[in-house]
Amino acid sequence: MSPSPAPADRRAPVWPWYVGAAAAVTATAVAGGRFVDPGTTWYRTLRKPSWQPPPWAFGAIWTPLYGSLAWAGGRALATTRGGDRTRLLGSLGTNLVLNAGWNALFFGRRSPRAGLAGTVLLDLSNAELLLRLARADRPAARALLPYATWCLFATALNGSLVRLNPGPGRRYPHRGR
Repeated sequence: MSPSPAPADRRAPVWPWYVGAAAAVTATAVAGGRFVDPGTTWYRTLRKPSWQPPPWAFGAIWTPLYGSLAWAGGRALATTRGGDRTRLLGSLGTNLVLNAGWNALFFGRRSPRAGLAGTVLLDLSNAELLLRLARADRPAARALLPYATWCLFATALNGSLVRLNPGPGRRYPHRGR
């Protein structure tokens, strides 16, 4: 006798959405992290505001923020269907590309101005993602609030770096460590 089929109302497993979101966020962190080196001469010689956290704090802060982003994304993706899920995937993917892109703009190009443009785009993406998450799953949206708040802080910090380091070429060419 063959086993009976699963009831029609049985939900699909949710763990693949959490694993997929965690993999995407991890890939974002790794891709963006390839550009970050606060020990370079270029970065060390930038004038920084007195309220900038020490370099070690960024990793300590980003680790749980990435965790909350993965959890929120996985949870919301598991609860959405059809076109809503497709749009949420697009919003999350765009956000992750902008997240990693900031590192490439700021550290990779050695351009605080390009970084500022990138972080403003990331803030807009965060607002759109938060709205989409709030419609799909309120706990997921609440979990994303610290990430969005930190990105706003990063935008203010990046803006301060632009103000304190007005370069004639707007890029900082020295490549030495």
